[in-house]
Amino acid sequence: MTGTGTGTAPRTPLRVGLVGYGLAGSVFHAPLIAATEGLVLDTVTTGNPERQEQARAAHPGVRVAGSPEELWARADELDLVVIASPNKTHVPVATAALKAGLPVVVDKPVAGTAAEARGLAALADERGLLLSVFQNRRWDNDFRTLRKLVADGALGEVQRFESRFERWRPQLKGGWRESGAPEEIGGLLYDLGSHVVDQALVLFGPAVRVYAESDVRRPGAEADDDTFLAITHANGVRSHLYVSATTAQLGPRFRVLGSSAGYVKYGLDPQEAALREGLRPAPGTPWGVEPESMWGTLGAGESPLTGGGTPVETLPGDYPAYYAAVAAALRGAGENPVTAHEAAAALDVLEAAKRSAREGVTVELGEAGA
Repeated sequence: MTGTGTGTAPRTPLRVGLVGYGLAGSVFHAPLIAATEGLVLDTVTTGNPERQEQARAAHPGVRVAGSPEELWARADELDLVVIASPNKTHVPVATAALKAGLPVVVDKPVAGTAAEARGLAALADERGLLLSVFQNRRWDNDFRTLRKLVADGALGEVQRFESRFERWRPQLKGGWRESGAPEEIGGLLYDLGSHVVDQALVLFGPAVRVYAESDVRRPGAEADDDTFLAITHANGVRSHLYVSATTAQLGPRFRVLGSSAGYVKYGLDPQEAALREGLRPAPGTPWGVEPESMWGTLGAGESPLTGGGTPVETLPGDYPAYYAAVAAALRGAGENPVTAHEAAAALDVLEAAKRSAREGVTVELGEAGA
């Protein structure tokens, strides 16, 4: 493993092996790793020849491997493995990486069940290795702004949190994300649901009760594409979370109601769109910034449409902060930004939601696996 360096001497970059070069690997992980000071994208692992060439073109000098096993064979040449392969591979590949002595970042969902996530966490703890989960939307511009408003008490006592991650995609795209096969861990509950549940738990703490409605609406679809979750938190806040690919009219991304004010915010964080367009974060260049016309509003007694509320400047989105925190944690200079234990708590909620939707019941946490 690479040393941390001493004093003011330049530190040797930490070498990263990336497993998977589909959407997650090529659009999110590889660009963010490459843009992070102190990290270098050493190897991209994919068995797809076309994606291998794409990786070489996008990241000159990167090494390419055909399988994860090639990484384990030279584990002493790497400092971190990032797993951005399909969901069903997360647990076995993360297990192999940890057993090879390598710290790991896993894309969400880290596993199909909370028990599997806690098993991975236990293995990482036993080996003394970092295991972090890529919950990048904790660094969305709107979530960062809302988190500050809540911390500052700008809404009073929060009573209800409404969060929508809605899209209008009436035609199926195909691929494992839309598969109904249980082993694929597809569907929106585990995809977008992993984000909205994580955000709710970060803001308002542990969940004690979960109710959900889940539908497969598009012709030919196999996995859920329109799902609603209601969470009761231990502190009494109620979270109403919507994830959908079939929403013809999009609702607000956030509507948060408190005892003294509410906050309403439309639109999605711009970072994913920027990354898809090939833009990259760079020092001194604005990143994750949205126009004033997209700012949310804070107020009481009126709606944004009728002129109620005061515009609240949206903080910049900051996906680069995740990998900067990972690099600091690996060097012993900071904490793991998202632990597998936190991810397991979100999976407790997702498993409860799956059961609730299937059986038409409200699930008390602690019963989710029943």
